Amino acid sequence: QVQLVESGGGSVQTGGSLRLSCVASKYTSCMGWFRQAPGKEREGVASIYNGGGSTNYADSVKGRFTISQDNGRSTLYLQMQSLKPEDTATYYCAATGFFCGSLDYRRYIYWGQGTQVTVSS
Repeated sequence: QVQLVESGGGSVQTGGSLRLSCVASKYTSCMGWFRQAPGKEREGVASIYNGGGSTNYADSVKGRFTISQDNGRSTLYLQMQSLKPEDTATYYCAATGFFCGSLDYRRYIYWGQGTQVTVSS
């Protein structure tokens, strides 16, 4: 079992930045960030594996978001820059022992409770 707790969400204006954090009860090598807007399916944002040496991003966030992992503290981060209104969603971190690097939410086993990000125009 892995418990995940996200923090760092909030409200910003277009072009602003936020950093999300996710503390895991134990180190997990295959983790990701996902988001879900009202009425929409959950979508993958970024994933990290191979001890943080490999990352994968959704096209919609490439060049704006950066996923990283502090192995020593079992903390996952998502640095978000140049935020847009379409980034507004509840953001979740997740972990899995298989399909590392996937952005398919169905391949992840453990989930946090989510943190809200709202970007206003």
